[in-house]
Amino acid sequence: MASRLLERYNSEIKPALEAEFPKNKMLTAKLNKVVISVGAGEAMKDSKLMQNIQDTISLIAGQRAVKVIAKKSVAGFKVREGYPVGVKVTLRGEQMYNFLDKLCSIALPRVKDFRGLNRNGFDGRGNFNFGLDEQLMFPEVVYDDIIKTHGMNISIGTTADNDAEAYKLLELVGIPFSKGRA
Repeated sequence: MASRLLERYNSEIKPALEAEFPKNKMLTAKLNKVVISVGAGEAMKDSKLMQNIQDTISLIAGQRAVKVIAKKSVAGFKVREGYPVGVKVTLRGEQMYNFLDKLCSIALPRVKDFRGLNRNGFDGRGNFNFGLDEQLMFPEVVYDDIIKTHGMNISIGTTADNDAEAYKLLELVGIPFSKGRA
């Protein structure tokens, strides 16, 4: 069974983008990948907390998250080569669409005083980045299993050439942007 967001992309969103940005149909903007990442901070010294973060992100994403290992030592940050410094998971295809659907329709509406995501998260090449303050907004997360709350960064990669095209794609997908000026 195909994701409901993927079906909506093929039936509604793609034709709307082709009408608004007329060019070769193969160049129509589409979602490429979603990367969920968490910087460990003080958790890099506590393997139990790091494992808890990895398990939580795996549960949220529906795919196993991997630990990110430091490639070189940085004395100013008290990081040694080989230490785990974070956790990340890259979603593509069906799982990406399922995660975005869950994010837009279930998780973000649960955030207290949520007024939309800042439009300034675009990088100039059609990708959008934003951060969430805690993981408890996702329904899979059991509050009693959490050792410490943590935030996460979410990067949405698109095949759009520019930010205007990517903004329109993400707006049609259902990403709730703030109503104020960009």
